[in-house]
Amino acid sequence: MRTLGALWRSSHPGPSVVVTALALALGLSIGLEWWRLALLTVAVFAGQLSVGISNDAIDAPRDRAVGRAGKPLASGEVGLRAAWVAAFACLALALAVSAVLGWRMLAAHAFALGSAWAYNAGLKSTPASVLPFILSFGTFPSLATLSAADPHFAPGWAWIAGGCLGTAVHFTNVLPDLADDDRTGVRGLPHRLGVRTATIVASLALIAGAIAVLLGAAGGAVGAVSPLSWAFFGVVVVVAVFTALLTLRRAPTRTLFRLVMLAALLLAAQLVATGAALDG
Repeated sequence: MRTLGALWRSSHPGPSVVVTALALALGLSIGLEWWRLALLTVAVFAGQLSVGISNDAIDAPRDRAVGRAGKPLASGEVGLRAAWVAAFACLALALAVSAVLGWRMLAAHAFALGSAWAYNAGLKSTPASVLPFILSFGTFPSLATLSAADPHFAPGWAWIAGGCLGTAVHFTNVLPDLADDDRTGVRGLPHRLGVRTATIVASLALIAGAIAVLLGAAGGAVGAVSPLSWAFFGVVVVVAVFTALLTLRRAPTRTLFRLVMLAALLLAAQLVATGAALDG
């Protein structure tokens, strides 16, 4: 049980649960049958566990070097061999369950997970660090639609919104650890841009994603936008603009990072609220 607990804490449980909940919400919004919804949720959850554990396994030497607390692999609470076995087992489970939902779902999920593992394996230290997030999150809405009885890819605007969401998540997620990352040679795109610029880029990405959902779900007709869509859009934009303005006026703090993540969650909710258009 101690090993399982350590592996769970190594899996980045917060993001793993949030992404899984988003997949569940998207599946519900397009009316998936209960068993398809259950398989989609299990597949995404297992895939996220594989990404999180493999990330900490690869980063264990760096985490030891900077003395990061709360990292079971860096502290030796659980061994690297156990972590790699768990990561590959979760990956295999994610792909096996995806295969039950069809070869299209399997291919899309394999692509998204491959992109995420590529980030862990080295892209995080390059100017292309944002690319895996754009690709994986861009593909993400299609995992729900490809799990349907009549599988199909999500519309283009959903890909754009997902890519924008991924960009914001990446830029925001790494900002609190920029100093530690620099000490261990991790210099992705946000590191090269700097804290202030990265925060503003994340805010602008969220606004772009909110526009894509607003207009895409309405078929490009502003007059066809529902009051609920306008409400979600307005809140996302207000939070994102407020964060960007604060960033320009003062040094970025964790509070500002949390505001960006709040806007990201609101954008995800806006996407979920367009279930009918997403399925169409």
